Amino acid sequence: MNLSNITPAFGSNKDDKRIGRGPGSGKGGTSTRGHKGAKSRSGYKRKIGFEGGQMPLQRRLPKFGFNPLSHIEYKAINIDALQKLAEEKNIQVINVEVLIENGMIRKNQLVKILGNGELKTKLEVTAHAFSKSAEAAITAAGGSVIKL
Repeated sequence: MNLSNITPAFGSNKDDKRIGRGPGSGKGGTSTRGHKGAKSRSGYKRKIGFEGGQMPLQRRLPKFGFNPLSHIEYKAINIDALQKLAEEKNIQVINVEVLIENGMIRKNQLVKILGNGELKTKLEVTAHAFSKSAEAAITAAGGSVIKL
């Protein structure tokens, strides 16, 4: 026994169909492609999204919207939410890490503090952006504003 007389098990290997090798093969003439049409021709390739002539989905749906490259998306948090957080957790310093820990924002979100509500506690607030009314309310309560 050596490598030269090892053969695959009977029936495990099958010969390929020899297509287009004359009428005697039984697979000549149209070479199993049928008569006429794009699929019978050489070099045929169906376009991505082709639906057999039906108007494709990407053309049926309307175009809409515009996303400017300069737009920055902020997660808005009002000062009444900061007041509530400061009372519940007894916190004087509010920054991005504190907001993430308390589930108010996700890890990579930018924060903008808005001035809706009333702030009674002196807070040191750190965020990416502040509205003018929020900045005024925080400083009026004796706190400080730090922009990242």
